[in-house]
Amino acid sequence: MTECLIRTKLKKNIPNKIHIIGSVGSGKTTLARVLSIKLNIPFYELDNVVWIRQKNGDVRRSEEERDKYLNTIINNESWIIEGVHNDAWVSDSIENAELIIFLDINYSVRTYRIVKRFFLQKLGLEKSHYKPTFKIFLKMFKWNRHFEQVGKPNFHNKFGIYSNKILVISNKSEAKRFLNI
Repeated sequence: MTECLIRTKLKKNIPNKIHIIGSVGSGKTTLARVLSIKLNIPFYELDNVVWIRQKNGDVRRSEEERDKYLNTIINNESWIIEGVHNDAWVSDSIENAELIIFLDINYSVRTYRIVKRFFLQKLGLEKSHYKPTFKIFLKMFKWNRHFEQVGKPNFHNKFGIYSNKILVISNKSEAKRFLNI
C-alpha cells in the first residue's frame, strides 16, 4: 500500500496498536512518546521488555519472562511498542499491530544523534535507562551499522508481508506530517 493510501486510511481510522521499528538514533522513543500523548495510548520500549531496570544494573529477563511480558502488552486493547528488535520473539507484536511505522532515517543522521545523545546524557541533560558509558557509546555505533546492514533487510524480508500496514518515515518532516494526520 502506498504512503498516500495509508495516510488516507489513518485519517478515517486511528490505530490502537502501533509498532515502531528503527535503528538506534532513529527517533523511535520520541515518536512513541508524542503519539502516546496525542492518541492517549500507553507506549512500551522493547528494551524494557528485554531488561529489568535496577539501580545496581540491568538484569536480562529470561526468554520465557520476556515473551510473557510482551504478550501481556499485546493482549491489551491499545499500545504503542517501539524498538530496534525484529527477531522472531517480536513477531506477534508486528502481526497484531494495526500500523507498523518503519523509521528509515539516514545513517549519518542517526550517527550524529548517537553522539549528541551521549554528550547530553553525560551532562545530565537527557535521561537514559542505562548508564551512558563509553563502552555503550561504542556499541551504539556497532548496533547502528548492524541495523543498516542486517536489521533493515531482515525486517523487509520477514515482515514485508504486512506491507499494507507499514508506513516508512525517512526524515523529520515526514514524521511531523504523519503526526498531523
